[in-house]
Amino acid sequence: MKARVINIILTIIIISIIIIQFIQVELKNPPAMSDFAGPENIKAILQRSCYNCHSNLTHWPWYSQIAPISWIISHDVQQGREHLNFSNWDSLTPKEQAHQIEEIWEEIEKGSMPLPKYLFLHRAAELSAADKEAVKNWAIPTVEEESFH
Repeated sequence: MKARVINIILTIIIISIIIIQFIQVELKNPPAMSDFAGPENIKAILQRSCYNCHSNLTHWPWYSQIAPISWIISHDVQQGREHLNFSNWDSLTPKEQAHQIEEIWEEIEKGSMPLPKYLFLHRAAELSAADKEAVKNWAIPTVEEESFH
């Protein structure tokens, strides 16, 4: 009796997993209108640690095709692009760029970005102390300079 119940539950789980594969989300990269224009060392750090969610240059790994993981990844990328999209950098005014730069540093300083769940599978995106220092040294003078304008 107990084995039969377990088999029924497992069957339901397997059928559910198969069915949800038909509920696909859109995993696409819109055209990049522009790109981040900043120091090359900072751009390299941002490309390695931020662009996957904060640009239209997202690399969609194989597991991004499997529901429900695809739903989570798609949502995170959509949210990331809404908050900051390096592929639309030139469309921002200098004041908006300065605000984004300030936000970049604040999120890094708090340890909120890159997301810990992202780092779990993308260890290369982790920011070293030197990376953080470089971003800080770039961000703080940029924000202070823009506040005088």
